[in-house]
Amino acid sequence: MPQHTDTRQSSGAPSDSGTPTDPAEPGAASETEEAKAADGGAPASDTEASGEAAAESTAETDEVTEDTAEPAEDSTEPAKGDQTGEPAETAQTAQAAEPADTAARPDDTDEPTAEPTAEGAEATGEAAEPDNTDEAAAKPAQATEPAAETDAATQPTAKPAETPAIRPWQLRRGWRRWKGAHPVAAGRVSHGVTLLALLLVVAALLLPNKEAQFQAAAFTRLPVEALLLGAVLLVLPRRPRLAAAVLGGLALGVLTLLNVMDIEFNQYLGRSFNVVLDWELLDDAQSYLADTLGGTVALLAAVGVVLLVLAVLAVMVLAVVRVGDYLGRDKARSTRWLLMASVVWMTCMALDIQISGIPVASQHTVVMVKYHEQALRSTIRDERDFSRTAEADRFGQTPADELVPDLRGKDMIFTFIESYGRSAIEDPIPAPGVTKTLDTSTRALADAGFHARSGWLTSATYGGGSWLGHSTFMSGLWVDNQNRYRTVTSGDHLTLTEAFKKTGAWDTVGIMPGVQKGWPESKWYGLDKVYNAFRMGYAGPKFSWSTMPDQYALEAFQRLEHGKKRDKPLTSFVILTSSHQPWAPIPKMVGWDQLGDGSVFKPIEAAGNRPADVLTSSTRSSEEYGKSVEYSVTALTQWLERYGKDDTVLVVLGDHQPNARVSGDHASRDVPCSIVARDPKVLDKIADWGWTEGLRPDHDAPVWKMSDFRDHFLTAYGSTPHPSKR
Repeated sequence: MPQHTDTRQSSGAPSDSGTPTDPAEPGAASETEEAKAADGGAPASDTEASGEAAAESTAETDEVTEDTAEPAEDSTEPAKGDQTGEPAETAQTAQAAEPADTAARPDDTDEPTAEPTAEGAEATGEAAEPDNTDEAAAKPAQATEPAAETDAATQPTAKPAETPAIRPWQLRRGWRRWKGAHPVAAGRVSHGVTLLALLLVVAALLLPNKEAQFQAAAFTRLPVEALLLGAVLLVLPRRPRLAAAVLGGLALGVLTLLNVMDIEFNQYLGRSFNVVLDWELLDDAQSYLADTLGGTVALLAAVGVVLLVLAVLAVMVLAVVRVGDYLGRDKARSTRWLLMASVVWMTCMALDIQISGIPVASQHTVVMVKYHEQALRSTIRDERDFSRTAEADRFGQTPADELVPDLRGKDMIFTFIESYGRSAIEDPIPAPGVTKTLDTSTRALADAGFHARSGWLTSATYGGGSWLGHSTFMSGLWVDNQNRYRTVTSGDHLTLTEAFKKTGAWDTVGIMPGVQKGWPESKWYGLDKVYNAFRMGYAGPKFSWSTMPDQYALEAFQRLEHGKKRDKPLTSFVILTSSHQPWAPIPKMVGWDQLGDGSVFKPIEAAGNRPADVLTSSTRSSEEYGKSVEYSVTALTQWLERYGKDDTVLVVLGDHQPNARVSGDHASRDVPCSIVARDPKVLDKIADWGWTEGLRPDHDAPVWKMSDFRDHFLTAYGSTPHPSKR
């Protein structure tokens, strides 16, 4: 940064440091007194002098106590106290304390006095002479008593002296003094700070937006954006350059934060951060942290995020300003270096020079800006187009008696298992336990008279956002973002549960242990009743995010709805949550007759793993994820063995794949889906689907988009299409 020398002087004497001297400093007061004494100014009245002396003493005492005045710099001309052989502070105190012949008037004590020593001398009726400074300094010591008595009367309780805080000007002065005393070391520090600022700018311009792209070669590139920014800063005058540097730093800070958000979203949701739609997910993330690691950790994380955002913006602004100042110090030299770097960039671009397969000539930030700009345009365009798509429904106008006639009299259960994806069946870590559980459950169900067919569905979401998978499957629309979810749930597009309700032949119910607040979407799903986390009578512990074990939720479903005698069969929408991340602690199966109010799970939860122990290891997360899926599948199939009837039809599937820490960076979005029934006619209706027998689909079993299932299902069971008009 260029240094500016302050040309102001204290009472005509030049200052060594160039820092302006406060008029209230001792040295300045003494010199003013000498000037007035030499000019032989007319003496003031004794009464006025006494009042002014008291006011001066009070003002100076307040200044010393509050420490608001800046200490004086060393002057080439000694202060008056120095001339008499006494310290400057002693001389100042003595001069300000000169006695008055008459009592000070109360209304004069508030008058400001800029020249305390000179007026104190005039109050004695004597001309102040330079060779009598010792005597003049000794006299005022008695005048402090009236001022002290006045202060004591007006301020009965004295305030203790406070330790003065370090002020920015003190830091700057200390740096200047150290810089003057150690010029070589100061120069190295200055160059080091400039180099660090340049590295920060370059690193921010090269920062990848996916964790898998973090490698040394990614940061050895030459960004064209740095060359463009340097050229702009180089041609501008000082003040416009400073403004451009601040704006450039803010823009670079925002891009850095977007890259960080992309990294996290790609890790957990398999996609980049949407600057329009994803802000409300941050609240869900904080709730997840509170449920997983505790409210204190969630609060600290929120505060930390805010501080990180501010720090990134501030650091990037300071870095760009520092680089801009360095370029402006020697424009000729900076121009030469900038031209050389530009030639290197163009050469690398023309020859396609690469390091570890990564081009040296980088346009990363330009590409990322274009990507986010296109995503923004796509989001706005998609909102308009999807509204028209949601209005069209192949079965929107189908009469009630023509909906699912081949399932009349059946108890229909649509069940989602949280994070139950292809990785659970095919990934080397969780697959052995999960496939064994699926095969064992298939045999157990067969012994109970149930048979299954299974295939693959490609979910509209990944790693999270379960409600997007639920709505996609049930509506037959591709609901892959929050805006689409709001659009479809506020409309009347037919869902599977609504189709059964529309016939008038079924009651409908929702079992939602993960719902802990209002859920207006229940109307769109066509549910007569909804049991959320607080309506199932559970008195046991939470298992991290999951409010209750799946075994308890299924038993509550049996007790509250499925096991009751009723006039109509039941269509149920059941969401199981025990396999939700972070997969710690995991419930264990207990005797179905021992479930009670869920208190039996307290020692199981206490003995389980802690989330922090699992989240830190990808391998451990995969292992525990597999165990959680095993538990959910076991709980569901045992419930079906125990409570299933001849007319029971179960459709079970996963809502999405687990996050990338478990499923990997390039995992598919496929989830298994199975239809289970005792009545062989139910499975005969889907014989042409080509699905695999049992609960475990083959690797090459048919793969459909999750949004295609509704129409396949309605058609297979006799529904007649009657499209709705736009």
